[in-house]
Amino acid sequence: MAVRKFSEKKLTDAVLHSIRRTRNPRLKKVMSSFIRHLHSFVRDVKPTQEEWMRGIEFLTSTGHWCSGKRQEYILLSDTLGVSMLVDALNYQAKSGATQSTVLGPFHREKAPKYPLGASIAKKKSDGVPCLVTGTIRDAKGRPVAGAKLDVWEAGADGFYDSQKGDEMNLRGVFHADAKGRFHFRCVRPEYYPVPNDGPVGKMLNATGRHPMRPPHLHFWITAKGYKPLITHLFVKGGKYLDSDAVFGVKPELIIDFRKGRDGVAKANYDFVLMKAGRK
Repeated sequence: MAVRKFSEKKLTDAVLHSIRRTRNPRLKKVMSSFIRHLHSFVRDVKPTQEEWMRGIEFLTSTGHWCSGKRQEYILLSDTLGVSMLVDALNYQAKSGATQSTVLGPFHREKAPKYPLGASIAKKKSDGVPCLVTGTIRDAKGRPVAGAKLDVWEAGADGFYDSQKGDEMNLRGVFHADAKGRFHFRCVRPEYYPVPNDGPVGKMLNATGRHPMRPPHLHFWITAKGYKPLITHLFVKGGKYLDSDAVFGVKPELIIDFRKGRDGVAKANYDFVLMKAGRK
């Protein structure tokens, strides 16, 4: 069988032709688009052999930094705005539903379960005590009884528990009451840097960017019959709200965390969930 003469102009079509028998239609669509865009990128940038190898080494290093406690690829996706773009395409809040934002790299499975009113903070050094209250309802204002709230945050030192050891702290799971109400204690969120001692940090530094995230509290809310909501609550007046390293801030999610005379900060927010099946 005769080997066709190589043609740079026809190479993309040749690669696409090689996957023509892909049985999964979604996989075929994804791979076809990826190949076209990757080839277009190479033609646009025209990398040298050395630059291409440096790119491969960067991705290899990113993989090496991933572990059970740290996901460098999620961090890369976050800091390039890809995570927010994927979220925007998949969770389009309608009918007054609460806005979503990125999951981030520090969520952990099997967080401790707590009764309403309990604190997810175990140490005085974790930060300023804070009381968070609110409700979970649907678009028509009806309470979502028993909704699950998976909550987590960094401490006053700017670190999550998984960055400091195996013990779970500043995270927990609660369930709303029969009227969709919830209340729990934590610490007032503070701004902090995303991990910047690895390849993503080098990328941020090389492109003149800071690694800082504004003060925020993470939520993952789920309930039967409703679309899961992954979001943050940001501290009004917090630093870096206008330059979040992962582009996750939405004005609708910025609220007061006011410190009272008793030394406890207080915040209130009413979440609105979308019915399952809605875009």
